Amino acid sequence: MDVSNKLLLKRTVQMRTIVTPEWKEQTQQQFQMQINQIDGQVQQMELQARQAIAEIQKQSLQPPSPEVTQQIENIQIQVNNNKSQLLEQKNQLLQQINRVQLLELEQEVDVGQLESFFYLEKGDNVFEKMQVEVLLRNGIVQDIRGKL
Repeated sequence: MDVSNKLLLKRTVQMRTIVTPEWKEQTQQQFQMQINQIDGQVQQMELQARQAIAEIQKQSLQPPSPEVTQQIENIQIQVNNNKSQLLEQKNQLLQQINRVQLLELEQEVDVGQLESFFYLEKGDNVFEKMQVEVLLRNGIVQDIRGKL
């Protein structure tokens, strides 16, 4: 192929899938795994915070000084902030599971993007060449839409 009069460019390719029972199940399982990971992170964080606070209390004078009390409060604030962020992520994942459950079979939905390269030459319509999408069914390419 003579590429002397061609320009190699990069484009974003939209990935779509046809909703099938298998795809719904797999997608929901992926979201559930992420939820389980978040739950584990929250438990680990709470355990580490309890251990850190117990260690601080063990090493401090009784009653604890204002600095020690402030240090403990700072740990609790940080844990609560991190926990709030993780719980928000969990809530978003639960909402996504609900959305997947509501999708109709055989409906096409966006599932992500990839990048690809293409040649552009004199006379090509750049806008048509930029609009390419791949349609999947259970991970298998069913169609490539657009000008390659």
